[in-house]
Amino acid sequence: MKISTKQLVFMALLTSISIILTRVASLRISFAGVEGIRIGLGDLPIIMSGMMLGPLSGGLVGAVSDIIGYFINPMGAYMPHFTFVKALTGIIPGIMIAINGKGYKNPLYLGWIVFITQLVTSTILTPYFLQVIFGIPMKVTILPRAMALIMYTFAFPFIMHTLLNRMSLMNFCRNTLSAK
Repeated sequence: MKISTKQLVFMALLTSISIILTRVASLRISFAGVEGIRIGLGDLPIIMSGMMLGPLSGGLVGAVSDIIGYFINPMGAYMPHFTFVKALTGIIPGIMIAINGKGYKNPLYLGWIVFITQLVTSTILTPYFLQVIFGIPMKVTILPRAMALIMYTFAFPFIMHTLLNRMSLMNFCRNTLSAK
């Protein structure tokens, strides 16, 4: 897959927005000195990159934002497990849009994309890795993450639909995807 300069710049923009929203503008709750829950809008640019530019670009934005974000503001040792989770946060929406190409026009489908993505990555995989790596029981982190999942499922589609319509990002998306 060839990535155009326009796509690369847009991916860098979404990566930087994700880093800022994740590392600066989010609520963090720690368990036993380890960040157990982070509630914020940091996954929104990653999900949008997967939707607009495809699964590969979404995965790159997720992985790069996690790696660079770690070096800017580390919260303990680097764990590649969480980079994998962030990459999946961009890959899953890209695959779902590839399956149903016109789903971005429907806020309910956007909600479905966010729900599936956050269910797999934030609600299941992240608590699993926290339990395996740090010994934090999943039952401690599942309930707050499930509440965050409900919040994300309603808030993210509204924000994405508004951004995609107001800023004509879908025209950019159509142009870059058709250039592939």
